[in-house]
Amino acid sequence: MAEPYLKNRRRFTSSLDNRLVPLFDALAAKTRIPKSRLLDEAIEDLLAKHGASGKSTENQD
Repeated sequence: MAEPYLKNRRRFTSSLDNRLVPLFDALAAKTRIPKSRLLDEAIEDLLAKHGASGKSTENQD
């Protein structure tokens, strides 16, 4: 089965600390915000903390 086309997103693989997984699952369920959006927000905050832009200027075609 083919992967669905993602126009404005890019798929990547990572891993989380075991103790963070249930907390992350609970936050997504409680807020009803998709995990991908929560990750976007967390990474944007991390980039801002370290002085990097949270908005990409790269063409995402």
